[in-house]
Amino acid sequence: MSVLVGRNAPDFDVAAVVNGSQFVDSIKLSFFKGKYVVLFFYPLDFTFVCPTELHAFQEKIQEFRDRNVELIGCSVDSKFSHFAWLHTPRTQGGIKGITYTLLSDLNKTVAADYDVLLEGAGIALRGLFLIDKEGVVQHQVVNNLSLGRNIDEVLRLVDALQFTEEHGEVCPANWNKGDKSMAPTQEGLIEFFEET
Repeated sequence: MSVLVGRNAPDFDVAAVVNGSQFVDSIKLSFFKGKYVVLFFYPLDFTFVCPTELHAFQEKIQEFRDRNVELIGCSVDSKFSHFAWLHTPRTQGGIKGITYTLLSDLNKTVAADYDVLLEGAGIALRGLFLIDKEGVVQHQVVNNLSLGRNIDEVLRLVDALQFTEEHGEVCPANWNKGDKSMAPTQEGLIEFFEET
C-alpha cells in the first residue's frame, strides 16, 4: 500500500451527486483548495456498514463545517446509484438526508490513485484521507470491509492538525482539543511528563 502522507493528494475529475440530489459531471479535488478535505472511500451503495458510516458523518457535518472541512464520500458506484440510494429512507437501509458530496468512481481511477482499490473485488476498502488546505495528505487510514470508522476520531485528528498548524506544538497520544500539547523538543517532552 502506498503511503500518501506528506505528499500532494491525487487530484480527480469525476461525476458526483452534491447536496443530496444534484448531478454534477465534474468534481475535482482542486476545487476545494483553501479548505481541509476529509475524503473517505466506502465499498458500495446499498450495503450494510456503509450507510451507518455515511449517516454518522452527516450527523457531525456541522462540526466539520465549523472547522472549514469539506466531507467527500467516494465509491465505485454510478451517480445514478448514488441518487437512488440518496432517495431511499434510512429505515430501508438508505442514506436519505445525506448532503455532502458523493463521488462516482465508476472507472475505479480514484480508488486506484489512493491505493485503496481491492483488485479482485473491484471495490474500495474503507480508506480515509485528511487533506490540508494546500492539498497535502496529513493522515490516512484504511480499514477492511467489515470495520466501520469512528467519526469522532476523524474530528479529533482535524483538531490536532489545525492546532499544530496554528501553534507549532505537537499533540501527544490521546490528545483532545483543550488538552496540554508540547513543544517538539526533548525539553518539551520532559515538561509534558512533569505536568501530567
